[in-house]
Amino acid sequence: MNSPPGPHSIAISTVCLAGTLEDKLGAAAAAGFTSVELIEYDLVMSSWSPRRLAEEAAGMGLSIEAYQPFHVEATSPTAFHATLRRAESKLELLSELGVRVMVCCATRTADGIDDDDLAAEQLRSLAERAEAHGVRLAYEAVPWGRLRTHEDALRVVRKADHPALGLCLDSFHLLSPENDSSAVERIPVDLVSHVQLADAFRPNPDVREWSLHYRMFPGQGALDVAGFVDRLLVKGYAGSIALEVFNDVYQQEDPRHAATDAMRSLFAFAEALDSRASFGIPERFGTEDLPAVPELGGFAFAELALDDVSSPLVSRALASLGFAHVGRHRSKPVELWEQGGARVLLNLAPERSITPATASISALAVESADPDASMRRAERMLAPELARRRAPDEATLSGVAVPDGTALFFCAPGTGNSWRDDFDPTGRTAEPSPLLTGIDHVSITESVDDFDQSTLFFRSVLGLVPGEATEVTAPFGLIRGWSASDPGRNVRVTLNTTALRRGDWAPGVSSPQVIAFATEDAIRCAKVLRERGARILEIPRNYYDDLDARMPLPAELLTALRENSVVYDRDSRGEYLHFFTEMLGSRVIFEVVQRVEGYDGYGDPHSIPLRMAAHRRQRLRMLASAPTVAEADHFHRYSLAHLTALSLSPPELVDAAAAAGYRYVGLRMTKVTAQEPYYPLPYDPALMRATKTHLAATGIEVLDIELARMTSGDSPRDYLRFLEAGAELGARHVITQLPDADFSRKAARFAELCQLAAPLGLTIDLEFPSWTETPNLTEASRVLRSADQPNAGMLIDLLHFARSRSSVDELRELPREWFRFVHVCDAPAEIPATTAELIHTARFERLFPGEGGIDMHGILAALPVGIPYALEIPRAMLVAQVGAKEHARLAIDAARRYLDAAAAMTA
Repeated sequence: MNSPPGPHSIAISTVCLAGTLEDKLGAAAAAGFTSVELIEYDLVMSSWSPRRLAEEAAGMGLSIEAYQPFHVEATSPTAFHATLRRAESKLELLSELGVRVMVCCATRTADGIDDDDLAAEQLRSLAERAEAHGVRLAYEAVPWGRLRTHEDALRVVRKADHPALGLCLDSFHLLSPENDSSAVERIPVDLVSHVQLADAFRPNPDVREWSLHYRMFPGQGALDVAGFVDRLLVKGYAGSIALEVFNDVYQQEDPRHAATDAMRSLFAFAEALDSRASFGIPERFGTEDLPAVPELGGFAFAELALDDVSSPLVSRALASLGFAHVGRHRSKPVELWEQGGARVLLNLAPERSITPATASISALAVESADPDASMRRAERMLAPELARRRAPDEATLSGVAVPDGTALFFCAPGTGNSWRDDFDPTGRTAEPSPLLTGIDHVSITESVDDFDQSTLFFRSVLGLVPGEATEVTAPFGLIRGWSASDPGRNVRVTLNTTALRRGDWAPGVSSPQVIAFATEDAIRCAKVLRERGARILEIPRNYYDDLDARMPLPAELLTALRENSVVYDRDSRGEYLHFFTEMLGSRVIFEVVQRVEGYDGYGDPHSIPLRMAAHRRQRLRMLASAPTVAEADHFHRYSLAHLTALSLSPPELVDAAAAAGYRYVGLRMTKVTAQEPYYPLPYDPALMRATKTHLAATGIEVLDIELARMTSGDSPRDYLRFLEAGAELGARHVITQLPDADFSRKAARFAELCQLAAPLGLTIDLEFPSWTETPNLTEASRVLRSADQPNAGMLIDLLHFARSRSSVDELRELPREWFRFVHVCDAPAEIPATTAELIHTARFERLFPGEGGIDMHGILAALPVGIPYALEIPRAMLVAQVGAKEHARLAIDAARRYLDAAAAMTA
């Protein structure tokens, strides 16, 4: 994996890798790289200071060879003064990082000037400052910049004539037009400061690739297809017209859906044709009775679908944001929360399915000047009315379904909304001076299959006008963004998608959704909400240092932004201040935004990866944080024992644990019975790699591995590779059983196993099934005392404890350090009469906490406070009915209800 012998050590750019900067550096070092090229926004999003970054990289054996991009073009003296200020800040940063090269990338803005002499003069000024910091500039031309080719860049670099200025040669840009590497012969090698290597499927891929794979229906893209048709019709064309759309998504889509999209696009397209009236377009396309788009007044409400796990989290978040629970639906478990003009419905019985323990936007409602006309238009646009259950005396609320399944309702404007009459008052009232005044916009992450369909839907059904499309490199892949609003800027929607998904390493968040509330003072709002206990997403200091370098702000404003984790953007029309809550229900984020004067966008597109990186840190921090002793009485950390869902492979088990809310997993790496699945992690490199990938992606940790089962003929050294694999996975404990009648032999072998595990940081925890030769608490205690090893421990399994008739009083008297976690389950109080029945219950028919007769609270109270609860609850019949993942979720739900709730009542 190391670089081949030669004069150069090839660096890897952080843009090549997924994740946050911490993840990327670890991956680069593990692969054998000794240097990296640092992308600017990886540092901006990192919580590491530049000094710590340099220290961490050096500790991994990495140097930071280059930093990019610094965008430049010839500009006016005033604009160039700002560029110099930004450059000075970056050069000081590079000195701190020990970086020797900064890549200056050509750009093109409305303020730029096409003047080679001016460009050379300004590049020379930048080079003089770079030289003072020991940095060399590498200037790169790109096809979309003001200087587009390496010949353009060479011409300007020669004019500038400064020893600290050279070229950045990118193999992709140089080779993609004609695939002619002889061009390198014409470039003076002494003017090359930096080289970037990349390959491509074929030369000049742009037009052909788009033509064969990414075409869109008329009106979905940015091409002037309407003008093309208008000109044909003006010339008198009266022949046939056909759609010819090559699109990889449509060619894998249900043909009925694709055809519906095609026709819907024609309806919307007809409205855009200037000559449609005089040339008969309405008759051809059937749009003569298409209602015009009614005026929209804003969002009437957003509805979230919840369950028993996510509902309390979202309710507390809304309360901390200043919302009041003002209404309760008369016939459905739906709550109305309100503040100012912002209304959120919480639905605990949604008419669409949701992933367990999550929150999800299930419906949006817009105020329409004519709801009936909006509904007729939707139906003409091939969006049929959505079936909706309601009682006879409840309001009629017409709506349709967005392609991703979200309901979209049309409501009358103002306070006379009849849908509100379906809610009985709770007696609570909203604050008279609200901090939040309404819903500014809603942002939804779509699958790539639904993305183009949804953009077309919002354009055609609601008549939203698209803004500028965006593409931004985020910690987990390229994100395409689309935004649109009605002409009055009352209803705003943004959609995002990841166009390509490969591999298993992911952020662990399925299609995040954002409800953005409007405020008149974002900084004051953030201060007040934080005081109320709102969990505001923490933004790293590096972002504000970069913000200060990019756009100088008054010192007091920058300080206020930093202290309150408020993100900032501005354009020629105004300013945009916004902040985010932490993630709720594994998916939903609340955002608070302030628009100053005429700002019409949604912030710097890079705020999306900034938010993603911050949310990943938040999720991992929450997973890693252990409860305090005071909290532990009513808050437990749960582990998903593999026997609970043994049909799931280790990577699948990790995903199931993350989805259900577990903190850890236990992995079974040995085959205990001939019938059960076998997951040979110690000897299967691909399975080991996949498991580690899923652990890193979700933040789940391995609590224990099993099973070191030593009979009279086993040697502890037989388990050495098993122990090493556990250590590689980050496991803490090893479950051991001793079905051996010879006490001296089993005690000695247990001690030897402890000694093998100690250098690996593992404890050996003895379990005592009642049908084995180590059948109860007393015998297990004798083994531990005889072995006398510091990493020896005992695993109390509630089923085995109860079935062996072990004593709770004896348990209380044993050393507390022996007990590191506990296997939790319930079972009938009656003890089976035969060994076969004991084994069958243990492996196939345990019960959820509270369903049986085991004295769970009594046994658990005798154990140390705060140890993890590993749920080992195999139920073969239930797994066959609902599946292993759903069974794992049901298990933790039952444990929370019976154990956490009971402990909280007594705390």
